[in-house]
Amino acid sequence: MFTGKHIYTLLADLLVLAHFIFVSFVVFGFIIIWVGHFLRWSFIRNFYFRISHLIAMGIVTLQALGGVICPLTVWEDQLRIMGGQAGRYESTFIQHWIHKVLYYDISLEVFSVIYVLFFLAIIATFILIKPHLPKL
Repeated sequence: MFTGKHIYTLLADLLVLAHFIFVSFVVFGFIIIWVGHFLRWSFIRNFYFRISHLIAMGIVTLQALGGVICPLTVWEDQLRIMGGQAGRYESTFIQHWIHKVLYYDISLEVFSVIYVLFFLAIIATFILIKPHLPKL
């Protein structure tokens, strides 16, 4: 049976899933745009898909440059504490999971540079593989 603490833990786990989906959208969206360009997939030129992709990475980049920890990470951390879990992130969501997967620590400054370069690549892609503007 679920107690209040179990619900907070479940909500934190669901937040991790949402965070993972967001990161996947940004990373795989970029790959899909380029693959789709060469395979002539028309949906990769959808303006709403492309602008949401650009904005998503823009937000991440601004947060990194501003030294702001992602609100999803903060919210998940708070839910875990409310759920009675002691294990809190000592870094950002991405740093935490890259460390878990790769066992490699990367500083926040290096991540900021990576985010900026990736955002610039997305801007270049937006210019090189132009989205179709919505019809008015």
